[in-house]
Amino acid sequence: MPAGESRHASQPATAEPDEEASWLWAEIKAESRRDAESEPALASYLYSTILSHSSLERSLSFHLGNKLCSSTLLSTLLYDLFLNTFSGDPDLRSAAVADLRAARSRDPACASFSHCLLNYKGFLACQLWTQSRRPLALALQSRISDVFAVDIHPGATLGKGILFDHATGVVIGETAVIGNNVSILHHVTLGGTGKAGGDRHPKIGDGVLIGAGATILGNVKIGEGAKIGAGSVVLMEVPPRATAVGNPARLVEGKEASKLEECPGMSMDHTSFMSNWSYTI
Repeated sequence: MPAGESRHASQPATAEPDEEASWLWAEIKAESRRDAESEPALASYLYSTILSHSSLERSLSFHLGNKLCSSTLLSTLLYDLFLNTFSGDPDLRSAAVADLRAARSRDPACASFSHCLLNYKGFLACQLWTQSRRPLALALQSRISDVFAVDIHPGATLGKGILFDHATGVVIGETAVIGNNVSILHHVTLGGTGKAGGDRHPKIGDGVLIGAGATILGNVKIGEGAKIGAGSVVLMEVPPRATAVGNPARLVEGKEASKLEECPGMSMDHTSFMSNWSYTI
């Protein structure tokens, strides 16, 4: 990053959704122009994927169509499908904007918004459409799993500002619910506990941080602002702003750790107050 350049471009926090999307799209195009100039080998790719499009939803629809197409599922068909879905649901565009901003602000390896749009499979995998066309939704789930190694059931409910960091091996079940401003690392499973149907998957509150390799099973609630340690196996409810670690997961107690002050899903702090921790059954 050039000296003096801020990691986070300034944009009013109170911007309206359309204004924020327009600002972000202008940033993405400016970044792409700079990248095309500095790396001519990518100029054609950047033009066809970003610079030739008039909006974020058109660029994203084109990019997803090319990523997910196959010999029997044509990119032009997918482009029209995704674009119609974005056009018919403004919330999808605002969610995409929030997810891009989440990756840019929380992942120090995210070089730019355009880098996330083009290369972050965790971002691309969760831009799911919500129309009630079950056979097609399931077919797209299969393609997303094949291409990105991320398995998100189309029945799952996802909030805004979600970061799937690295994303490989993430599995999210049909009745799972993920709130806003949640961060989830690779090889996380939000699964059921058996073959029974119904509401059987975890409910993740706003601002939760789930570490790499964690498994949360059953219709359990992870409270707002909670933290799940890497490799943990969670089978019971975790209170808001608590920390759970281990297999099976246990709540961590300490002078301050039992009620985290920050929002872990946004701070990405996996090890705060470690010196004060003591483990209880």
